[in-house]
Order: sequence, then C-alpha cells, then structure tokens
Amino acid sequence: MAVTQQMARIPGQLLDSCRTSVDELDRLCSFEMAPPEDHLDLDWTPGPLLRIGELVCAGPGVVAAFRRALAGDGEVNPAYRNHPQTVWEHPVAALDPDAVAVVAPLLHRMGSVMPAALASSDGEITAVLRELFPDVDLSREYMVRHLTALLGFYDGAAERGLAVVLWWD
Repeated sequence: MAVTQQMARIPGQLLDSCRTSVDELDRLCSFEMAPPEDHLDLDWTPGPLLRIGELVCAGPGVVAAFRRALAGDGEVNPAYRNHPQTVWEHPVAALDPDAVAVVAPLLHRMGSVMPAALASSDGEITAVLRELFPDVDLSREYMVRHLTALLGFYDGAAERGLAVVLWWD
C-alpha cells in the first residue's frame, strides 16, 4: 500500500484530546472522528508542492506558511509513535485553530503563482521536480487539483475555527 499524506479538520478540543490520548489519536488517524468532508488525501504531492513553492519564491513568509500547512507545527502525541499503525518517519503533526487562521490566507499567495510556474514553457521547474520526485505524477492538472484542494481545505478550517491534523498513512 502506498503511503500518502492525510489531513483532518477537527475542533481544538478534539486536538487537545488527541494530545493526551493515543487511543483518541488512533481513532482520528483511522478516519473515525471526523466526517469524510473534513478529511483530505494529498497523495504524494506535499514534497513537490513545497519544492515548487521554494522555486517560485512567493516570499519567505509565504513559503514558511506553506511549509507549516504541509508539516504542521509539532507532533500531536509522541507516544503514538509506538502504535503499530503509525509511520515512524512522519509523526502525526497539527496546526491549532489560531495557526490555521494565520496560515490559510497566506496559502493563496502560493496558489496564485504555482499554476503558472507549472505551465511555464521552459519546463525548468518540472525538470527539477522530475529529478527529485521521479515516481510522482507531476502533470499540471494533478498538481493544481491537489493545490486547490489544499487551499480550500485550509479555508474551510479557518472559517470554522478548526485545527488541522496531518499524518502519513
């Protein structure tokens, strides 16, 4: 089975519960705590999306916000690393609701430059990405679809005052 990045939008109180209970965090990472519309599967796009952001350099603050959106601010519950279903190399991380409110609007700056960079006629960015991520679909349509989903996911979380939890599954 492929390992892909997953995200869930949850209330801050539920994030607090996951921080203190491995069982609660496992329920979240097992897709049992949030409705399907509050889950996002980014597939293998986080690495390429982040690299595109660095290459197009939409500003250091924007790149930092984009990195936070894809990696979180910190591990939710270190004890979960010992759970049999976890991916050790990628601990479950999160952004609390306040951080989501800061990050979400900055992501749109990245969203305005990335599609054009992927469509550039010289293909320089795509060539760099193919070298770094040879097994990932780097088509403009695929990457833009996931970028758009990421932006909408964070917008929804910010509008509703929710936290975002990220993990690899």
